[in-house]
Amino acid sequence: MKVSLASEAEHELIAGAKYYATQANLELGEAFLSEFERSALLLVEYPSFGTKWRGTTRRFPLRRFPYTIVYTVRDTEIRIIAVAHQSRRPGYWRGRV
Repeated sequence: MKVSLASEAEHELIAGAKYYATQANLELGEAFLSEFERSALLLVEYPSFGTKWRGTTRRFPLRRFPYTIVYTVRDTEIRIIAVAHQSRRPGYWRGRV
């Protein structure tokens, strides 16, 4: 199983890391990226770990950070469609599915 990120999800991931790096410190930005990577690897091993949301879409919250990985499981791929902040514009990513 492999992981792929939609371009929007990649942008959200980078924006989140930059935010933590500039508003707090570089280490927190790196911790955000590490937590995302840990979560993505966990989803590769256990694709149905996240909570079902609608249809084939699942959500998996990051530890320590108010972000959720929104993804779908395809044949041999975890497709991450959003790295969504839990308080900003809920469900804005729905059109990406």
